[in-house]
Amino acid sequence: MEFIDIHSHILPGLDDGSQTIGMSIEMARVALADQIKIMVATPHIKTGRFDYSKREILHRVDELNKHLKENNVDLQVLPGAEYYLEPDLPQRLADGELLTINDTGRYLLIEFPSIMVPEHTERTLYEIQLQGVTPIIAHPERNEVLAARTDIMAAYSQRGLLAQVTSTSITGLFGRRVAKAANKMVADGTVQILASDAHTPHRRGPLMSEAFHAVERLWGTQYAQMLGCANPEHIISGRAVEIIRPQRKPTLSDTIQRSFQQLMSAGDNGGH
Repeated sequence: MEFIDIHSHILPGLDDGSQTIGMSIEMARVALADQIKIMVATPHIKTGRFDYSKREILHRVDELNKHLKENNVDLQVLPGAEYYLEPDLPQRLADGELLTINDTGRYLLIEFPSIMVPEHTERTLYEIQLQGVTPIIAHPERNEVLAARTDIMAAYSQRGLLAQVTSTSITGLFGRRVAKAANKMVADGTVQILASDAHTPHRRGPLMSEAFHAVERLWGTQYAQMLGCANPEHIISGRAVEIIRPQRKPTLSDTIQRSFQQLMSAGDNGGH
């Protein structure tokens, strides 16, 4: 099983992720050990704090790939960015300022504030969609409103918006509340992509396999592969994603209960 990670902070010295080339190389090695073969570098872009141009990110990605090759690290880094949800995003997109995932012009990774959904959200996302670009909401499980309001996430899905759940949210790194929200979104089918949102080599590392197998155990291989393999590949290629509804796998207790019901039914039929 090989993964494609569409959300990471592996570019050194741009945001709160990797701080040095050495740290980025270590992150790449950790990713490879976890069967991640491609990572999209998505540095934070927020007006007044992280003001990086599309050209600069593309240049930094080229430089990092050169360093990885020189150090015999067989991981490919692709360009992208994680844009803070701001009302002028549609205009900046129209002006050619924004970097879509792998520069395909198809998908834009957007981060919401952690405690609210701004009033301009609906208009901003719609105006992005009108330009033929699909917003991907980064880690909605960590937004207090989206975590509590499953109806909002369902409405976003119906409108063709995508959402990316973070692997370490599923496995509990951010606490019980976030883990519950993440797994509920997986169960509801309101997230379509699994990614690491890696910031460091270790604690918030580029790890996907544990979360992948957790999803696989509950919802089956096909659904897990959609989240961690198929859709990330479609996104970096600029193609339409797959939408598969989760189908819960039978648990041992389900099997025992079904067998008991069959025995009872057989006994009832034998008594007539």
